[in-house]
Amino acid sequence: MNRKRYRNLDPTARPATFSELVRWQKERFRKQKDMSFTIGQAPDKQLTLLHTNQDELTITWIGHSTFLIQLAGLTIVTDPVWASRMGFGRRLEEPGLTLEEIPPVDIILLSHSHYDHLDVPSLKKLKGTPAILVPEGLGRKVRKLMMENRVYELPWWGQVRIGSVEFHFVPAQHWTKRTLTDTNTSHWGGWIIQRHMEPSTEALQPESIYFAGDSGYFKGFCEIGKKFSHITYALMPIGAYEPEWFMGTQHMTPEEAIQAFVDVSADVFIPMHYGAFYLADDTTEEALNRLLTEWAQRELEDSDLKVLKHGETLSFVHSTKNRN
Repeated sequence: MNRKRYRNLDPTARPATFSELVRWQKERFRKQKDMSFTIGQAPDKQLTLLHTNQDELTITWIGHSTFLIQLAGLTIVTDPVWASRMGFGRRLEEPGLTLEEIPPVDIILLSHSHYDHLDVPSLKKLKGTPAILVPEGLGRKVRKLMMENRVYELPWWGQVRIGSVEFHFVPAQHWTKRTLTDTNTSHWGGWIIQRHMEPSTEALQPESIYFAGDSGYFKGFCEIGKKFSHITYALMPIGAYEPEWFMGTQHMTPEEAIQAFVDVSADVFIPMHYGAFYLADDTTEEALNRLLTEWAQRELEDSDLKVLKHGETLSFVHSTKNRN
């Protein structure tokens, strides 16, 4: 059966060839980097708040691309991965919260099908019977795995509203593969999460979170910024970028992630996709140092960068003030 194959906005942004993969793996054996630096665990994990919260916006970093987000009474988990290994490598640091510590989940957001973003055991162990929002092409697989759950399959720029929260699936520059034959048979992207505002309050700015998923730098960030006039918090990937000749089209450098943050005109940058797995040749320390150096060189506000510990929760009382 012929299956649809998805593409990036830039047709030259393609998955690496087998020969390129072999070249990279040969190079890796000649590199020995110190992986001892860790992000660390939050000293005060706000479990009581997470289990009793009814309306407050919270953002908790579990690790890698996994966040627990609470908005308008919904508990949302992005790209659930509690796995202790990824391929042949052990996790660099434990998840910020265990599966047992998080509250029942209402919504799961998947950015794409790669194993470091979709871990089937983690998906199945989450509490509750959450609705699952997936990219186009991934719905059939997830429905087979999670037969009791509602599954919403969205194309780029598609949206669904659940309760008083809107979820918009937006483009990214990446690719997908889980088996030898399914390359790019499902799509990839990021998610805009925002509280729905009734017409009577349309002049007010709702809380809006941009979960960028996994992406190389591309012109689509500017388009996202134009379509969503106000993004409050941008959860942006900064790791797995070396060697850049191999990773450049699929993963951003920290400097490119900051440019993407500027492109989407977000208020606050929260880095992710580093510190949990050794997926490429950069280290946790290198990614963080490059991020902080570029942030300082651009003279961006220190308060607009939130570097989280694993398990750290940012909480914000819902505000209906006009930001204009």
